[in-house]
Amino acid sequence: MAFTYRQQVLFRHCDPARIVFFPRYFEMLNDVVEAFFATIPGEAFHEIHPDQGVPTARIETEFSAPSRHGDWLEFTLAFTRVGRSSASTRFVCTCDGEVRLTARSVLVHVGPDLRPAPWTEAAKEALLVHQEEEIA
Repeated sequence: MAFTYRQQVLFRHCDPARIVFFPRYFEMLNDVVEAFFATIPGEAFHEIHPDQGVPTARIETEFSAPSRHGDWLEFTLAFTRVGRSSASTRFVCTCDGEVRLTARSVLVHVGPDLRPAPWTEAAKEALLVHQEEEIA
């Protein structure tokens, strides 16, 4: 079951062409990840930093259609692989049913030394709840 997050496109997300400037999508994807972890007791980013973190180690994105100021975007996040200290993700962003972007990333749980560290039990359980089969 995927995690869902809604975000309205704000003026600050747009470039002079009045569409979302592509780096802003990466900020939005990070917002989705942060919102997901905020649903796990004791795992919200403001609670785990600076002792732990969940940086993105890799990301691949395909932009399908532009988004404009005022659009309501719906992001879904699913985990396609959950390892000891990392997880592979799949994001889909839509607006009124139209796909705007898809992305795949690898998140890594790190300790205070910024080295990979095992997921906490609470985090791993939540990741597994939102795990879905990889779709080619």
